[in-house]
Amino acid sequence: MSFKRVVITGMGALTPIGNDVSTYWKNLVAGVSGAAPITRFDAEKFRTKFACEVKGLDINDYIPRQEARKMDPFTQYAVIASDEAMKDAGFGEGTIDLDKAGVIWGSGIGGLKTFEDEVLNFAANNMSPRFNPFFIPKMIADSASGVVSIRHGFRGPTFITVSACASATNALIDAYNYIRLGMMNVCISGGSEAAVTCAGVGGFNALKALSERNDSPETASRPYDKDRDGFVLGEGGAAIILEEYEHAKARGAKIYAEMVGAGMSSDAYHITAPHPEGLGAYNVIKNVVESAGINPEQIDYINTHGTSTPLGDPQELKAIEQYFGAHAPKINISSTKSMTGHLLGGAGAIEAAACIMAIQDQIVPPTINHFTADPSINPELNLTFNKAQKRQVNYALSNTFGFGGHNASVIFKKLES
Repeated sequence: MSFKRVVITGMGALTPIGNDVSTYWKNLVAGVSGAAPITRFDAEKFRTKFACEVKGLDINDYIPRQEARKMDPFTQYAVIASDEAMKDAGFGEGTIDLDKAGVIWGSGIGGLKTFEDEVLNFAANNMSPRFNPFFIPKMIADSASGVVSIRHGFRGPTFITVSACASATNALIDAYNYIRLGMMNVCISGGSEAAVTCAGVGGFNALKALSERNDSPETASRPYDKDRDGFVLGEGGAAIILEEYEHAKARGAKIYAEMVGAGMSSDAYHITAPHPEGLGAYNVIKNVVESAGINPEQIDYINTHGTSTPLGDPQELKAIEQYFGAHAPKINISSTKSMTGHLLGGAGAIEAAACIMAIQDQIVPPTINHFTADPSINPELNLTFNKAQKRQVNYALSNTFGFGGHNASVIFKKLES
């Protein structure tokens, strides 16, 4: 059978360095850090006292108070990003068959803040079972896709993918495949996370996964630097409108890029640690490039998972070198988590948006906070340290890897008619 082409016609973003796509992208290119002391709660007793929080946001500027109260922050973020993406896509009246339009979202954790608040309230009230009637619908991860579907009247496939930090990328892959197969014409996809809570920070501290560079939060996320000491927790999300090409063309849509590749793999190794030889990373890169039907030498930019952890960073680069061989040093590689922190299940969405904008503007955002070379990392690799680089970007690849050994990657291409 012949597959339909899938293009990107709208985007929305709510991130630690910008509450819309334009601001987010401007600050990525400028190398702005979103890390700062935590304001969501008193973090004084925690080993990590900083995070990459969404800033300057009044939820009620976007969602009426009564509606917002029924949503966990991760769902609020999904709504805000999706509204921007839908507006950006410019759908006119009658241009969407609502029965063939869906919402496929990603979140690794879902309503953590809601769960934490309700349990603390239960304990504070002498175990009296006075739970909020919206506790369950606010907490469950699929509430984000459901609320967005209701908001826009989309009656096609609607669900959420959960694969830890690969969640949003898996959502994009599912949306891509549903459209390629003709089961949808339009899909709001992406992901969101709101894990900057006591339980979120405390849990990752217990895993020794977070940076503890409390004296300099803005330089704490330093992928590929010799002195990296863990990731910085982020929050927010992004929405991407995927649309069947002929459908988009027929309505005269603005098209950002074409999605041409989807790859997945599993490490089958450890619940939190990456495969020591980067096997899962190698396989997912191989799978996504083969899925796109291109030669490895056509990849211009890779937005890496690049969390700033001692184990994860070199394994991913090892996989890139093994797969791309002599072409690896010719690829621009960067980790935008150096600026946004790690949005967990929402990471793949904001990083896919960065890849799409790199194609649009022909510029690669940097990996900031590089101070000391890591002798275990090949110095010939172009890791786009500290400053954005202009270059031709026809194909951009985004990697995401999640706890449990879940790996998902996508490729975007500059549109050819």
